[in-house]
Amino acid sequence: MATIKLVFSNKNITAIALTSSMITLCDGGWRPFWPLYLKDVLGASVWSISFLSMLGQSERLLFQLPGGVIADRFGRRKIIVYGTALRIFTPMLYLWATDWVTVIPALLLNGVASVYMPAFNAIIADSLPENQRGAGYGAYRMITSIPRIFSPIIGGYLFDKMGPAEGFRLFMFFSIFINAIVTYARYKIITETLFDEDEMRDRARMRPPLKEQVLDTMTLGRNVWVMVIVAVLSAFGARMVFSLVAIYAQEVIGLSYTQLGLVTTIGGIITATLAMPGGMISDRIGRKPIISLSRFLTPLSMFGITLASNFPQYIIAQATNSLSEALGGGGRMGNAGGPAWQALVADLVPKEKRATVMGTIGTITGVVAAPASLAGSWLWNNLGPIWPFRASAVTGLVAVGLFMVGVKEPPRKKVEKTIP
Repeated sequence: MATIKLVFSNKNITAIALTSSMITLCDGGWRPFWPLYLKDVLGASVWSISFLSMLGQSERLLFQLPGGVIADRFGRRKIIVYGTALRIFTPMLYLWATDWVTVIPALLLNGVASVYMPAFNAIIADSLPENQRGAGYGAYRMITSIPRIFSPIIGGYLFDKMGPAEGFRLFMFFSIFINAIVTYARYKIITETLFDEDEMRDRARMRPPLKEQVLDTMTLGRNVWVMVIVAVLSAFGARMVFSLVAIYAQEVIGLSYTQLGLVTTIGGIITATLAMPGGMISDRIGRKPIISLSRFLTPLSMFGITLASNFPQYIIAQATNSLSEALGGGGRMGNAGGPAWQALVADLVPKEKRATVMGTIGTITGVVAAPASLAGSWLWNNLGPIWPFRASAVTGLVAVGLFMVGVKEPPRKKVEKTIP
């Protein structure tokens, strides 16, 4: 409890965590069922769903590097507010879509809106001292995971009761309302962390050329580049199956919307419970062991899904995945995130380069891993539904092996600090 109070004494982290929780509360009610909505309501095939997944992930991550560069040149706050404001219009485009092709404009706009994510991660790192970054990221993850305890099971029930078409429309209207509130709250509460207003004016006259700033980022050390490769491999494996999990659970195992929602709810409980302890452990024993464990659990979960033949077995497989997400940033999404992972990046990178580096990792991951969903659909259609998951597991094991061998954690500082 003392750690939570200490972390959330910073108003930036409080504002970001609470507003992110509001978005998660809404998104958690429909995102677990998005592939099924595309299939059952908009008439998408497995290949079409995989194509949209590739497009959505690539667009979202393509803007990470420009977003990071902007955040390190002009500050974190403005890009967060503007990016959040764009999210108001995405659900409007989803409501307009009448088939899977007309979903594409919404995915493109969602990609543009994600430009603020590097600034988002950097402002959290800026607000935390090094010896509490793991706990801080863990506390943030814990708070933002709490809505996942409630919204997926509610969403699953509504999708079963109302039908996927009406259930989806309900959540889109709710999303418009929530994103408008979140935009206003972030505009009013979040303050700049990179520099103060006077320094901002001075830096505006001293900014290096944009090309020089990007090239300077590319000269970062071996550890960061190994983490980029690990993120790419993890993302490639994870995105082979990301859009197929709900379809596999429904068509192969035979689960209902409500059961799928319950599985996501259980995952939210695990993440909310263990994210902060995982971050605190990484502060004490180091980031690398926690990240390694996390990245090993993800392929274990993928193998487990192919062995599951009923609801309880599927819960066990997905609970393993949720444990991975809670600890070091593994999980089915394969994101370069998680308390220990984000803390390690912040430990390795100077403050003035954090957003650019985080954006670089995101963009390279998005570009290289873009074909993964199409590869997954090919395996599904030509070899069978289990093969995307097994290929994903093998790729994940290669990634964790590379991380364990190739990344050296920097020495830990002993100086005690408090959050400003």
